[in-house]
Amino acid sequence: MKSAPYDIVIPTVGRASLVETLCALRVGAGPAPERVLLVDDRAGHPPPLPLPADLGILTGRVEVHRRGGGGPAAARNVGWRAATAPWIVFLDDDVVPTADWATDLMRDLAACAAGSQGRIVVPLPKHRRATDWERNVAGLAHASWATADMAYRRSALAEVGGFDVRFPRAYREDADLGLRMTSAGHAITVGRRTVLHPVRPAPWHVSIGKQAGNVDDALMDRLHGSGWRRRAGAPRGDRRRHLATTAVAGAAVAARVGRRRRLARLLALAWAGLVGELAVRRVRPGPRTPSEVAAMVVTSAALGPAATVAYLGGLVRARRLVGEGGGPDQVAVGSQRSDPVEAVLFDRDGTLIVDVPYNGDPDRVAPMPAARAALDRLRGAGLPVAIVSNQSGVARGMLELAEVDAVNDRVVELLGPFSAVVVCPHGPDDGCPGRKPGPGMVQRAAAELGVPPSRCVVVGDIGADVEAAQAAGARAILVPTDVTRPQEIEAAPVVVDDIAVAVDLVLAGTVSR
Repeated sequence: MKSAPYDIVIPTVGRASLVETLCALRVGAGPAPERVLLVDDRAGHPPPLPLPADLGILTGRVEVHRRGGGGPAAARNVGWRAATAPWIVFLDDDVVPTADWATDLMRDLAACAAGSQGRIVVPLPKHRRATDWERNVAGLAHASWATADMAYRRSALAEVGGFDVRFPRAYREDADLGLRMTSAGHAITVGRRTVLHPVRPAPWHVSIGKQAGNVDDALMDRLHGSGWRRRAGAPRGDRRRHLATTAVAGAAVAARVGRRRRLARLLALAWAGLVGELAVRRVRPGPRTPSEVAAMVVTSAALGPAATVAYLGGLVRARRLVGEGGGPDQVAVGSQRSDPVEAVLFDRDGTLIVDVPYNGDPDRVAPMPAARAALDRLRGAGLPVAIVSNQSGVARGMLELAEVDAVNDRVVELLGPFSAVVVCPHGPDDGCPGRKPGPGMVQRAAAELGVPPSRCVVVGDIGADVEAAQAAGARAILVPTDVTRPQEIEAAPVVVDDIAVAVDLVLAGTVSR
């Protein structure tokens, strides 16, 4: 059987289970991955990731990419964009691939065109009934497109733009991607490879925190219409019941405040009945220990308000992220973005740093307000950032290239890493197509990043930045300064007050051409 080159992407928050995942990969049969890209999703300055002392067949193949706390969707984007193999396999950092996983993966990839889902087995205790939390985790065994073990062709990921970073938690980002994949005509098959997903310890109130997923459900309704659950094979859940229970509780409180005591008592009894029925339904299949029963009773009373607050907040958030037009039933499947942004290119002087004409002194570099925070948000969302800068001072004899490089090094030191830094040293009379407003630097930066110019956004402060983007087929955002001419502002397709708003537009996917 012919081997298919593949890279593995594992987003991680540094859980100890990552060691178990890597140990299973290092000793398994079958062809090794080209690379294992660990995307460290911990915020701040965490300690090094826990890795096995002996990586076995993974030696020299493991890479760690820092991203910093923006959620698994953005982390996976960082991973697959850094990958080079034609197949990308996403694993979670708490699964254990079986001994034949890699061998079965080759058979799975040979039998599919664009996407292959692995089988997830959740071991449950054999000596007692499963708890509510254990049954919740066991639902992964029947989930469609779960990225606990999911393989996609890199070209298919690039076509649909990868994961949507508007899903900040590990909940619906995989269903959203699966819907966009299938609506683009890519079939997703179920393979034979298997990973184990042990149930990790969780606090007794874990079910309350899980209601935050209702935020993502509101966005799914907005993006894919009310029928997305059926198409994605997702169970409906208890949201409607939670909303009704909360409404009854609110009505009871209102009646009590309005001194309608009889009505308040009736509504309170109705609320207690709804909560009690839910608690009984959750207790019946479980171990029925005193601690489990107590947890089910308390959390059943809290689930309604938690789910309602999350969903209503999600409705507001979804409306802001997706736009004002149309209701959920009028949004076509896969209508997220026809041409998603994959990279952001910045002019340097006047956009990222204060413009000091023909500056060759690193000590005179001063970041523009909010530049570092804006760049970090893009990096956190998994979008590569680059610099495209005219440096005609070299052609005029006022600068040396070494001085330009020194200033750029200082920019990196102050503002963080860039995936590409492209400079044109020519003057306006040299006829260089790379010099803005020509398209050359934008095209070159896009090529270095491995994305088409049409999926790049150029952010700059003058008309030449906008014209260069348009000439290359990219999108443009103008952030005017004192040197920006009125006619440049009038001609720009998108004008914002500062770089933070520009990033808001990029992350919301609303940058027009």
